[in-house]
Amino acid sequence: MTVVEYRTISDAHLDRALDLHYLVFLEKDCEDEVRKRHREILAYGDRIGAYEGDDLVGLLVAHPLRLSVPGGELPCAGVTFVSVAPTHRRRGVLSGMIDELWRRCAAAGQPLAALWVSEADIYGRFGFDPATRSYTVEIDAGWPLKLRTAPDGRPLRLVPPEEAPAVIGARHAAARAERAGRVARDDFWWRTHILPETDEENDDLTAPRVVTIGDPGEVPAGYVIYRTLSDSEGRGTLHLRELEADSPAVAAALWQYVASIDLVDKVRAWGRPLDDPLLRFAGDRDLVRVAQEFPALWLRLVDVAAALRGRAWSAPVDLVLEVTDTGIPANAGRYRLTTEEAGADGHRALVTRTDDAPDLTLDVRELAAGYLGDVDTAELVRAGLVTEHTPGAARGLGAALRTELLPHTTDEF
Repeated sequence: MTVVEYRTISDAHLDRALDLHYLVFLEKDCEDEVRKRHREILAYGDRIGAYEGDDLVGLLVAHPLRLSVPGGELPCAGVTFVSVAPTHRRRGVLSGMIDELWRRCAAAGQPLAALWVSEADIYGRFGFDPATRSYTVEIDAGWPLKLRTAPDGRPLRLVPPEEAPAVIGARHAAARAERAGRVARDDFWWRTHILPETDEENDDLTAPRVVTIGDPGEVPAGYVIYRTLSDSEGRGTLHLRELEADSPAVAAALWQYVASIDLVDKVRAWGRPLDDPLLRFAGDRDLVRVAQEFPALWLRLVDVAAALRGRAWSAPVDLVLEVTDTGIPANAGRYRLTTEEAGADGHRALVTRTDDAPDLTLDVRELAAGYLGDVDTAELVRAGLVTEHTPGAARGLGAALRTELLPHTTDEF
């Protein structure tokens, strides 16, 4: 059997990589515009190829992201386009590409890796676990949307998509600073992932519409990004991509706007945070329905010590964590986690190796689940996934991990 080698996919092989990806995901060759965008996305990332001789049999792309974590941000490998040729399944190709990814993360100083899964049962064994969750919310727009919070009365403005990043970028950055799990966006990211002309999953949707609220000449107090889809009778569904607001009144004004557009019968908002204020200030919850809850961003701690040092903590803690990690053995072992005096963004942690008896034993996967503040450690103990050796240790770690706002991810990649 020919040996599989793992090396960088050259620019000359980008189209071969896309052909492999479309083959694996049962997709027809994309339209020129979408294929061009895919090619540009591949060129933007770190491309790991699995080669059997001259044949490309595996593909993994890692975007160089900055992910918001409590109290700051950290470098993160955003994993996407993971593909293994159907002729080479169950031969260790994916494991080989993941091992190469860990080596590259270490070299690039990326203590985190993240992805959106196509098959959830695959990535747990590589140490990933869901670290944010989302709702899909549907609003019956056939009736006036009643709100218990008075909407902000400042003017709304329609912004051309090509101008939108310069207009709304500062508002997105401010919202990102308040929640963990958010990706920093440059012009490339806005254009290829947030505001492409054509929606990749449904080319019947319109081009993106961007509406802001606020006083002219100032950073918008909020914005909404959406597309619409009309049926054969001219009635429409509004697909909301993103809504950001700096106050409940601004959020109320934007929700009122999207639910009152002429000919729109339904608003479908995919990927809303579980603590979305809409679910509190909607006056008639029969018209505002949670249609789905789903795990969103999956996270992996590639460098446990650096990840623990890199976030702020909500409460003082002094614990010994025994971490297991079969994928990256260098992570395995015992860590004493001791928080220092609280600063403006919370407590910071000293993380040192130790031989002291552990207070908690957990796999790196469970550490990822709670790292951004989404899952309480005590819940994992009750599920039998974390072992508590010292009574109260899980409660203490959970309190330190907790964040004021739930982590939330809006950028799918």
